[in-house]
Amino acid sequence: MEGGKPSLALVYQAVQALYHDPNPAGKERASVWLGELQRSMYAWEISDQLLQLKQDVESCYFAAQTMKVKIQTSFYELPPETHNSLRDSLLTHIQNLKDLSPIIVTQLALAIADLALQMASWKGCVHTLIEKYNNDISSMPFLIEILTVLPEEVHSRSLRIGANRRTEIIEDLAYYSSTVVTLLTTCVQKTGNDEKMLIKVFRCLGSWFNLGVLDSNFMASNQLLMVLFQVLQRDETSTNLHEAASDCVCSALYAIENVETNMALALQLFQGVLTLETAYHMAVAREDLDKVLNYCRIFTELCETFLETTVRSPGQGMGDLRTLELLLICAGHPQYEVVEISFNFWYRLGEHLYKINDAALHTIFRPYIQRLLHCLARHCQLDPDHEGIPEDTDDFGEFRMRVSDLVKDVIFLVGSMECFSQLYSTLKEGNPPWEVTEAVLFIMAAIAKSVDPENNSTLSEVLQQVVLLPENVHMAVRYTSIELVGEMSEVVDRNPRFLGTALVLARLPLEKIAECLSDLCAVQVMALKKLLAEQSRNGKSADPTVWLDRLAVIFRHTNPIVENGQTHPCQKVIQEIWPVLSETLNTHQADNRIVERCCRCLRFAVRCVGKGSASLLQPLVTQMVSVYQVYPHSCFLYLGSILVDEYGMEEGCRQGLLDMLQALCMPTFQLLEQPNGLRNHPDTVDDLFRLATRFVQRSPVTLLSSSIIVHIIQCAIAATSLDHRDANCSVMKFVRDLIHTGVANDHEEDFEVRKQLIGQAMEQHGQQLVTQLMHSCCFCLPPYTLPDVAEVLWEVMMFDRPTFCRWLENALKGLPKETSGGAVTVTHKQLTDFHKQVTSAEECKQVCWAIREFTRLYR
Repeated sequence: MEGGKPSLALVYQAVQALYHDPNPAGKERASVWLGELQRSMYAWEISDQLLQLKQDVESCYFAAQTMKVKIQTSFYELPPETHNSLRDSLLTHIQNLKDLSPIIVTQLALAIADLALQMASWKGCVHTLIEKYNNDISSMPFLIEILTVLPEEVHSRSLRIGANRRTEIIEDLAYYSSTVVTLLTTCVQKTGNDEKMLIKVFRCLGSWFNLGVLDSNFMASNQLLMVLFQVLQRDETSTNLHEAASDCVCSALYAIENVETNMALALQLFQGVLTLETAYHMAVAREDLDKVLNYCRIFTELCETFLETTVRSPGQGMGDLRTLELLLICAGHPQYEVVEISFNFWYRLGEHLYKINDAALHTIFRPYIQRLLHCLARHCQLDPDHEGIPEDTDDFGEFRMRVSDLVKDVIFLVGSMECFSQLYSTLKEGNPPWEVTEAVLFIMAAIAKSVDPENNSTLSEVLQQVVLLPENVHMAVRYTSIELVGEMSEVVDRNPRFLGTALVLARLPLEKIAECLSDLCAVQVMALKKLLAEQSRNGKSADPTVWLDRLAVIFRHTNPIVENGQTHPCQKVIQEIWPVLSETLNTHQADNRIVERCCRCLRFAVRCVGKGSASLLQPLVTQMVSVYQVYPHSCFLYLGSILVDEYGMEEGCRQGLLDMLQALCMPTFQLLEQPNGLRNHPDTVDDLFRLATRFVQRSPVTLLSSSIIVHIIQCAIAATSLDHRDANCSVMKFVRDLIHTGVANDHEEDFEVRKQLIGQAMEQHGQQLVTQLMHSCCFCLPPYTLPDVAEVLWEVMMFDRPTFCRWLENALKGLPKETSGGAVTVTHKQLTDFHKQVTSAEECKQVCWAIREFTRLYR
């Protein structure tokens, strides 16, 4: 922080402002200042002092939270000789503050857990903590809190303790796990029915189940299991305790996924859950939705855990089909949120049965699926007082979409045609209310595509009935019936007579297209002209997006077949509308949303006529560059990539496009070189490298021979560490495609020139690129980006394997070998193994596997 260490009085003042200042600007200033303090070295000492003084809840919470954040993100700031005293002071603080506030205890418990995970010299931390506090009942709540968060933090992404240390810790925790369970059991015996303590015990037990380190035979005979089910069976159990017990049972069921190796515990849990059916019915009777949802979660987790047993031996032992009965009872609950919990299980059941493809098994499970479909059709009914078409974006709309997906996945068990006919007969024979009709049509639409359309009289009849729907039918019924027709496209193709009038927009002669298109665009152009005239007259800005979007749609969907030598019929129209688009763009150049719509419209216009828009190129590029200097909207870079894609192969256009690229790059680099510029402008990064990639694809030599390429490569190397899906993908694609132009001998005459230019670029930037990529994938990038990194490294290796081997060796030498807590991050053997795996790889996917395993050491 500037100005040295702040006084405690000043920190108190800022904390008070953060929580109590009535002025939002004052709160914001305090938040920024305290954020800076947390990032500074002074935060360690100040937090310690605030916790010692124990002045009020707010300052203690800020200090505890700061300690946690510092240990998570800046532990390297502390010299190793201070680690023991930090541990001791944190334990003193948590003991002194245990009665002040539970949230402060949680923050300090997290700080202690994160310290223990990083501090390699603190051996057997679980044992030392239990030894120190287990005889003092008043210390039990914070001891259990530490023991709860410790297993949870093992896989924390913010800690990055690495695979070696993680393995060591998990082995250590497994060794002491029975001691922890014994402590929890004793605690329950001592405190009896103390609800808060029971909640803490169940949360802690669940946390150890989740880590997968509890001995299942030891747990099978443990008294805690009996207490769990007693709590869940009791009608008077409070909501919070019920949720904690439910979470714990779900964690236990998840932990025994491999039933064969955990038979004793599996049997206890199986029998325990089956005793909860009565309690479920009681919760339904009391309209206690929270408990109903908890029971449904438990029943679903039971079915998930015993899925393979159920399919392998249905009705026998732990393949007892009462588990499915429990889920169908839940499916009968009037609230759709209850049945939705079980969807993943039904998907997985369908998937298993589909793979096994055994007719006898299908017969066993068919009645359950039929009952499920019946429940789903009822849950899909709209409210009788619903008006208009069904919403598809609200929660219920999304639920119906998930129902549709599930029905498609399990319908094979019932038979598409059989189900379709049954559903249709319920409509034909009865006269159900509109909401029932609509729901049945909705389910029919989900399965229509899987019904064989060949000589199918039911399908033809359904189609005919939909066409003949009366005028006064509810809007939602009409809408869903149209959706159903859409799903029955094959039947429509075979029975066009049912459509009454068919509007056929045939492909007009070319000269007619120009005329019709001109008329179609004239409406939008007149509207835009009117807006511009009004604005120049009264200075009021009107929104042109609706007209721009309509023009975009027209160009997007006008794609006539044009023979070689013929003039594109849309060329003249686009030349006519350019002045209006240009003026609209100029008028609204400061408004990113409107500029984006202009660019979108121009993009479809250029795509529509292809090379026929050449006369636009000069004025369009000039205007883009001029506006971009003042307002760097990233959509101009995207539009530039479209122009390069269309014209980059034209010899006469290449220099002009390169000038455009250089002119757009200067403001772009200025924007990205600001502090946090790359992170703050991911769209610009994405669109810049899209544009650069188009150049590599269309005219690599033009780009590689230019002076701008050095700056683009430098920018790309810096941007490889950007954790943003689209932007990072664009950067990696650019680097990969760039190097590939020097690898792939496509027998074009410029291959040797390309190879030489890539050689020069690699000589200049290769080592820096490889070092940055290794650093990025170890410390900055999420695992899903690693295949892209692997492809770049593969291309570098394909270009020059011996040099790449040297570059990779140097990059690996620069990586840290130990954590700041003294734990080994990577051994010498792990480094040499990784180097060998990558450099001897014969396929790109081998590089990807090697990187995946190696980067786990740093996560």
